[in-house]
Amino acid sequence: MRRSRTDWTYWVLIIQAKTKIANPRFNIYMKVKTKLHRTLFGAFFLFWMGSTTVSAQSIERTPFVEELLSKMTLDEKIGQLNLLTPGGGVATGAVVSKNVEAKIKAGQVGGLFGVYGPKKVRQAQELAVEHSRLKIPLLIGADVIHGYKTTYPIPLGLSASWDMDLVHEASRMAATEATADGIMWNFSPMVDISRDPRWGRVSEGAGEDPYLGAAIAKAMVEGYQGDNLAAHNTMLACVKHLGLYGASEAGRDYNTVDMGRIKMFNQYLPPYKAAIDAGVASVMSSFNDVDGIPASGNKWLLTHLLRDRWRFNGFVVSDYTSVNEMVQHGLGDLQAVSQLALKAGLDMDMVGEGFLTTLKKSVQENKITEEEITNACRRVLEAKFKAGLFEDPYRYMDSKRPQKEILTPANRALARKLATRSFVLLKNDKQILPLKKDVNIALVGPLAHSRNNMLGTWAPTGDTNLAVTILEGFKNVAPNATIHHAKGANISDDPEFAKKVNVFGSRITIEDEAPEVLLKEALDLAKKSEVVVAVVGEATEMSGEAASRTELSIPESQKKLIRELVQTGKPVALVLMSGRPLTIAEELDLPLAILQVWHPGVEAGNAVADVIFGDYNPSGKLTSTWPRNVGQIPIYHSSKVTGRPSNGAQFKKFVSNYLDVSNTPLLPFGYGLSYTQFEYSDLKISKKSIGQGESLEVQVTICNAGNFNGEEVAQLYLRDKVRSITPPNRQLKGFQKVYIENGGQQTVTFLLEPDDLKFYNSNLEFVAEPGEFEIYVGTNSDCSLMETFWLE
Repeated sequence: MRRSRTDWTYWVLIIQAKTKIANPRFNIYMKVKTKLHRTLFGAFFLFWMGSTTVSAQSIERTPFVEELLSKMTLDEKIGQLNLLTPGGGVATGAVVSKNVEAKIKAGQVGGLFGVYGPKKVRQAQELAVEHSRLKIPLLIGADVIHGYKTTYPIPLGLSASWDMDLVHEASRMAATEATADGIMWNFSPMVDISRDPRWGRVSEGAGEDPYLGAAIAKAMVEGYQGDNLAAHNTMLACVKHLGLYGASEAGRDYNTVDMGRIKMFNQYLPPYKAAIDAGVASVMSSFNDVDGIPASGNKWLLTHLLRDRWRFNGFVVSDYTSVNEMVQHGLGDLQAVSQLALKAGLDMDMVGEGFLTTLKKSVQENKITEEEITNACRRVLEAKFKAGLFEDPYRYMDSKRPQKEILTPANRALARKLATRSFVLLKNDKQILPLKKDVNIALVGPLAHSRNNMLGTWAPTGDTNLAVTILEGFKNVAPNATIHHAKGANISDDPEFAKKVNVFGSRITIEDEAPEVLLKEALDLAKKSEVVVAVVGEATEMSGEAASRTELSIPESQKKLIRELVQTGKPVALVLMSGRPLTIAEELDLPLAILQVWHPGVEAGNAVADVIFGDYNPSGKLTSTWPRNVGQIPIYHSSKVTGRPSNGAQFKKFVSNYLDVSNTPLLPFGYGLSYTQFEYSDLKISKKSIGQGESLEVQVTICNAGNFNGEEVAQLYLRDKVRSITPPNRQLKGFQKVYIENGGQQTVTFLLEPDDLKFYNSNLEFVAEPGEFEIYVGTNSDCSLMETFWLE
């Protein structure tokens, strides 16, 4: 007899069959005889079954995978949990895998990274498919952080575009190129919120804000994965690093994190959840501890939050040797931490091989069960099934694709466009910019013709030799300009500092000539030119992983160059490169133009020239607050108001302020100038009072009052005036990027949805509480145009 899907018994039988749960509560249910009683009892039965910690999504199983699992030995299951690197890529730890070929043939490897190109990837795949007993294909992964071969701006820079369509398009291009080279799994997006620019990996994320970070996480996951994971040009995404990695103490990489649950849920977890909701295929655990337990062995994080609360049904991989590093954390020997990680919900061990070498022994000693290993193996195999590898293990190894799909003119054009949209105009004294294309220019600075510093940190698949330098870009875009070039200064004059930065190759070159000689050469050129453009800032590896800094100003060697250039009396424009917010209070006080260009990627020089010479009007906005000095860190726009708030720049005793500096940032979140001027007016809301579950329409008029066409990022911030827990000062709850011709105006409409008014309360319930709200709309987080409404 066919059962109706409204019959509770139908669903109970399905759950019992699919999960193979031997649960006495099922027997209690089946003893309830009448249909009425079963219907009533069934209403709370699934909730009662929840104590088994099996979620609706995690019980989905593919018959093909189940049949394969039934044939696998314990050793082969453990082998699928082993992720290795043969050492061909960038190693971010002290370990590189050994005897990889033999292990693949023995069924002891589930995936590889650090292998590129259809030929090499095919060779590795053949070892698994043609020489291992069960012929299970490998996952081939890579860190495709901001483009594959066609690199585009670092993620912090790309986030400054505030353009989700472009972020999606960039991720789609990266996936197309990577899959053309045999890669089907990407260790991206990195969505860690960070309010501490001392932390080098702030360069890899989307800045400080969870709302914007969540939008970018969604766009990247959907760009990488597309609509069909089995397509030849889509790849499994891996959101990282779960969790809270960007909040490491003192901004020091790999350091501990200490954070309460309310702050976690409201301020740091939303981008991870957005990636889960977008269907991300995998999750990477972080190096740090959370509530005193390292993330790779943290069951609350990897099971209770990720699987039970968020219903994630993909697989979890450790970061590079992070399982082994739990030994250093003080949680036991390799066997102990490996079993801790497995029980916590970790499925795949990256490089460390703790799973491979200890899990079988732990089963024999009854410290873990084979079922726990089977569950982890199932999740890895399900990912391979979704990627279409069992149907065709060589689908990503078409030798014709790289030439047709990698570094194409169209891809480079997109990279150039992405770069121009990421640049942020920080200052434009006396409208120095844009420059005319027939001007006599002194192009100086250590980064003006430094090919090794164009791509940015974490670009292991990029080729620095293909990067366009700023000097080359100026010549390409303004062939009629007279361009004189001199280095002017070293990035740093400190050889010990340079040695630390140059681990992956030369980034800081200290010339044989004395710094005074370099400086004089630049000043001589400046004096005989109409305008000076100085390209200064950080080398690429001054930010990124294991690149934390306690001093965030421009290095003194370059500061001296800037001061002396200003003293010539010539107009000076700084092109500022960095992978993080810098402390540039001195430079901002000088009569300069300052264009922040991050590290722009392979088309760096062309993109910078496009903006400097006015072919594109800069529209980027900062996604991290820039501090006045390191002592203000952490500083961010959604901080809370204290019981003794400072009400202005003027010092007052016994309120929350500093003796030596204002509370206000140097540059606020959302800040960015244009060659034109935008004016906001006529803020309107559709209702002055709304009920629970209702939406609210917000409108504002923006006028382009300047002389250039341009794009503006209109931003909406919300303040909940009274809550059961202390509310943030303001929260970003909407943004739109609009193009307005000079002299024109546009009405921008935002829709505040019911969830925009919600927060996680002290019981971690996602609620909206009645009361008064303030809406602010404007050009950055310091906007003053305001309306109020009530939530009933």
